[in-house]
Amino acid sequence: MIGELYEEALRGLAPVEIEHADGRRRPLPVQDWLAARPGDAGLLDRCAGATLDVGSGPGRLTVALARRGVPVLGIDLAPAAVALTVAAGGPALCRDVFGRVPGAGRWRTVLLADGNIGIGGDAAALLRRVLALLAPGGRVLAEVEPPGAASRVEPLRLRSGGAVGEWFTWAHVSADAAAGLAAGCSATVTELWEEAGRWFVALRR
Repeated sequence: MIGELYEEALRGLAPVEIEHADGRRRPLPVQDWLAARPGDAGLLDRCAGATLDVGSGPGRLTVALARRGVPVLGIDLAPAAVALTVAAGGPALCRDVFGRVPGAGRWRTVLLADGNIGIGGDAAALLRRVLALLAPGGRVLAEVEPPGAASRVEPLRLRSGGAVGEWFTWAHVSADAAAGLAAGCSATVTELWEEAGRWFVALRR
């Protein structure tokens, strides 16, 4: 049901909400993923060499990099997201980042935009995995929560009308916690920047 509701939202078939364990709800921010967002430019400018966009969604960043002539691949679990990316001119595959990923060990940049460092609910496990996908000297560019925000793991689910998805865990990493997370994964934060109210870190092995 998680995937079904997500794909419905991407196709514009129904409004979908994110529900928190305490009952709070907020819209799934699909519109943020469909077109360029303030803050994207600096992230894209830092993508050097072959770039893997993890959790690429409908592919706005993948497509933007392809248009710049950057070798890029988006991966996402949702077939609808991959189809939207390909239709817009970006290369993408249905893949789990923890499964078989093309080019493992040869990527110069791995993107974890739009809070995708939270995928799976274990930011350290995800960071270790994407670091292993990098070529020597490559780096991870990750979007994080602003300084002062609480790093946490929380259960979430998707809801649309009477349809309710299963609970899944999502991690939130603050800019303050990024250095400690990186150190625990034998990596180093080499840059921290803010653009348009969004915060990002660059990490290198």
